[in-house]
Amino acid sequence: MKLRELAERLQCRIEGDPDIEISAVAGLETAGPGQVTFLSNPKYRAALRSTRAAAAILADDEQIERAPGLAPLALLRSANPYLDFARALGFFHPAPRYAPGVHPTAVVAKTARIGEGAHIGPYCFVDEGAAIGRNTVLHSSVTVYRDARIGDDCMLHAHAVIREACVIGNRVILQNGVIIGADGFGFAKDSAGRWQKIPQTGPTEIEDDVEIQANACVDRATVGRTLIHRGVKIDDLALVGHGAEIGEDTLLCGQVGISGSARVGKNCLLLGQVGCAGHLEIGDGAILTPQSGVAHDVPAGAYLSGAPVMDHKLWMKSSVALKGLPDLVRTVRELRAQLEKLTAQAPGD
Repeated sequence: MKLRELAERLQCRIEGDPDIEISAVAGLETAGPGQVTFLSNPKYRAALRSTRAAAAILADDEQIERAPGLAPLALLRSANPYLDFARALGFFHPAPRYAPGVHPTAVVAKTARIGEGAHIGPYCFVDEGAAIGRNTVLHSSVTVYRDARIGDDCMLHAHAVIREACVIGNRVILQNGVIIGADGFGFAKDSAGRWQKIPQTGPTEIEDDVEIQANACVDRATVGRTLIHRGVKIDDLALVGHGAEIGEDTLLCGQVGISGSARVGKNCLLLGQVGCAGHLEIGDGAILTPQSGVAHDVPAGAYLSGAPVMDHKLWMKSSVALKGLPDLVRTVRELRAQLEKLTAQAPGD
């Protein structure tokens, strides 16, 4: 498409030749003629100076100086270059469309309801009483248990599993191997010291516009429900325990673990391998850095690190001090030896 058309679709302002033909989107260092790139992170400004792209998506106030000998770079001025880069990718790589219908190898129960335009792929299983919404796609080997409900325009990739009575909203994406509504980890010890299973009776509910990445698990509740609110994004290999609740537009990054009955607020960011104990609350807008261990409630807007968690700035100071701990211990031992020597040499009372 012409740069003019791309600018119109992104609602960006053009600086340069609007008739440049754009055929693809690429990164700063790999882009070439006919491709559009972007800059949102200042650390890549040097790459912008030497990129061979035909055009770049930049912030309104971003200045650019081209390396000598390179052709001028057309610009698309944007209020959010990273978002517009993502949108441009979607223009050049639209999601594939799947023909409606049920593959001959799929097993669909007689009482299951399949919405208009839905695609049920090879070797899928849809149990009694289940409902699949309009235009929803089930790739191969997806399993939908009894009485589960999946909304409209969803995309379930191969080997996703939706357990009994769970509810999936509209426009939800489940990547490969996601399991929604597996039994929560609940056991009670009897008088003989043996663990007895606690029935997990409450479903998992996923609201609209949620995406869950590969091999993540959202367990069903012991009682009540496990609830993932609208717009939540959950990364690979994350676990949301039974009865937990995750607030709108929160991100849970890779290998995050949320224990049972915990509450995570809106617009939170839990980075890789954060571990959260059960029955606590993380307030809206909190940020927890990688490998943080949360054992108590977290106030809204907090920025925490470490295990157990503490204020991020204090954690950084503590980390620096920790590196000097061996020298500090050595100094203390030397001072103790000197003190003992002086004490031994002192005259008696």
